[in-house]
Amino acid sequence: MIKYKSGYKYQLVEHYHVQTDITPSEDILITYIGLTKTGRLWVRDGYCWDGPSGPAIDTKNFMRGSLIHDALYELMRKGCINQEWRKQADLELKKACIEDGMSKIRAWWVYQAVKTFAKRCTDSDNKRKVLTAP
Repeated sequence: MIKYKSGYKYQLVEHYHVQTDITPSEDILITYIGLTKTGRLWVRDGYCWDGPSGPAIDTKNFMRGSLIHDALYELMRKGCINQEWRKQADLELKKACIEDGMSKIRAWWVYQAVKTFAKRCTDSDNKRKVLTAP
């Protein structure tokens, strides 16, 4: 029998790091994600994420933002950072999308969508279920 999780579309093939404005009181290190007290987020190669959610289109100017956002939301789901960082995580998504060439209007809509509909994605009850086969 195998155990696995579904719902992922992308897998990171190289380490990635970025400076954020999310500054936890202690350095955080979990299997694929790290976040320092100074706000440095890094994601290890092999990390899987689902890209832009909902009716969003997976464009190149959305991919890095979705990676950053998904990693930060995972830290919230796992209780590594407080839910109070959610607004800043949403702003980090918007910022990355604009830096990568997304129009400010589309980035604003993306921000409004996550601000309005994504809170449940930070809840610990919203972890992906472990599936088995056969």
